[in-house]
Amino acid sequence: MENRKVNPLKKYFPVFVGPTLIAFIIAFFIPFIMGVYLSFAQFKTVSDAVFVGLKNYITVFSNSDGFLNSLWFTVKFVVISVISVNIFAFLLALLLTQDICGRNFFRTVFFIPNLIGGIVLGYIWQLIFNGILMNYGYTLTSNENFGFWGLVILINWQMIGYMMVIYIAGLQNIPNSILEAAKVDGAGKTRTLFNIIIPNVMPSITICLFLTITNSFKLFDQNLALTAGAPANKSAMLALDIYKTFYSKSGWEGVGQAKAVIFSVLVGVIALLQLYLTRRKEQEY
Repeated sequence: MENRKVNPLKKYFPVFVGPTLIAFIIAFFIPFIMGVYLSFAQFKTVSDAVFVGLKNYITVFSNSDGFLNSLWFTVKFVVISVISVNIFAFLLALLLTQDICGRNFFRTVFFIPNLIGGIVLGYIWQLIFNGILMNYGYTLTSNENFGFWGLVILINWQMIGYMMVIYIAGLQNIPNSILEAAKVDGAGKTRTLFNIIIPNVMPSITICLFLTITNSFKLFDQNLALTAGAPANKSAMLALDIYKTFYSKSGWEGVGQAKAVIFSVLVGVIALLQLYLTRRKEQEY
């Protein structure tokens, strides 16, 4: 009888995957399932939950506490932020992959804001914006539009450097032979950019779009520190609106949980759709 060699990967697979899988089930899967159930219940604590059917979801979409306004505010913010962050990050990456003096220094400078915590960033920019607006008789919370554009500027300042590093990695992976061949064939800078550079950095574009979309939707710390939803919760994004519903309104815990489930599904669907579309684009190129 021949001795069959056991594949080491199969042999030790449970040892290495087991702890991570158990941690995932305990820390994520079970709480998520409980959260979905609690979104259909009225409760103060998990142990006293009473099933109420779709009542919480009906309350959410009745917009009695401004959920739909927060949703629209968040969608506008995400669209503008994703476009602006990625465009500026890509342009910076193009600039800082050229042979210019001090490019490593500039890469570091642009990346540093990403290392600063969201709460700290929010208060720093609140002081800056209020210092400017007070000269004209306004504050950041005088109008929701001030808060909106304040958040857009803040997220751009924080994330551009991070996305820039990812784009730089993608640009540096483009073989010089391809760029030189395009130059010999007489391709101009614009044609080289759209026909050679962008197709070759599609994996980086996929990653950057995913990160900017998910991080923009989940923005919480910066929103809390910068405006705290003022005036009248008109500048509250979804994450802050859910937090306020759950912790600031007695008896609304189930409604807050319903909002959280809707939020999770929304972000998950949009992120997966984006990954599908951009990865399909990668395969086309």
